This record gives sequence, structure tokens and C-alpha cells, in this order.
Amino acid sequence: MPRKGFVPKRKVSPDSLFNRDDVHRFINKLLVQGKKAKAEKIFYGALDLIKQKTKKDPLKLWEQALENVKPTLEVRPRRVGGATYQVPVEVNPDRKEALAFRWIIQYARSRSGKSMMEKLAAELMEAASGAGSSVKKKEDTHKMAEANKAFAHYRW
Repeated sequence: MPRKGFVPKRKVSPDSLFNRDDVHRFINKLLVQGKKAKAEKIFYGALDLIKQKTKKDPLKLWEQALENVKPTLEVRPRRVGGATYQVPVEVNPDRKEALAFRWIIQYARSRSGKSMMEKLAAELMEAASGAGSSVKKKEDTHKMAEANKAFAHYRW
């Protein structure tokens, strides 16, 4: 966090294939050691696999997966009088998207076997249908916030 004032958000140029900012941000989260071409190949390959398996528009399925994974509530630690409480707070839209990207990529990477392309495609299809590890992570986050609703008055 900066000591002096607000840091403006950087504009991201849209991706080359779909001309969308959110796709470009997802690819940037996906890349490892600066290998953007490889990350693009993985993402676009995963969408091609989804198209082959489901015969539906892969971009719509990707959007549905994101909507199913985006959290609305999360808990933040708040220190009051020597005790630390987990206080439920609403998540702002930019953070919702960032968390959804992070969780989808994390759980796709942790799947066993296959190539990253196939793992990402499988995770996206499961997330779009409301199943999968990333959706479970969202539900766990919401349960934690619901369980700590008694500390909501400590919100700052």
C-alpha cells in the first residue's frame, strides 16, 4: 500500500482474438515466468477443447464459470481490544474478478495428470456447471462469512 495517495489502475489492452479486457487479464494471471505466448496458447487451446466437448460458445461458458466463482462476501481480520475477529465484508468488483481468476487457475493447476490446457478446460466446464473446486472455494468463503455474521458490527 502506498504511503502517498491513491495509485491509479493501469489500463490493459484487449486481447487479440476476442478483443476483451477481462480475457487479457486472465491470460496475464495465467502466465508463468513471463511466457505470454505460452499462456495465450493454453487459454485459447482450453477454449477450443471446451468448444469440441460441449458444442457451445466457449466464451459464454467462460463468463458463466466466472460468475459462478466470483464471491460476494469474504472475511477480513479486525483487531479489537487484543482479540482478532473475522469480520464479514462485501467484496468490491475488481477484487471479485481477481479472486475468481486466481481460484480457477489455482485449482486447474492442482488437478492431476494431463496438460494445463486440458486441466483449465475441465475446471472451467465444472465451474460453469456450478461444480468444481473453485466454486467450492467460493461457497466455503461465503459459509465463513455467514458463520462470523455476529462480528459484522466491527466493520470499519
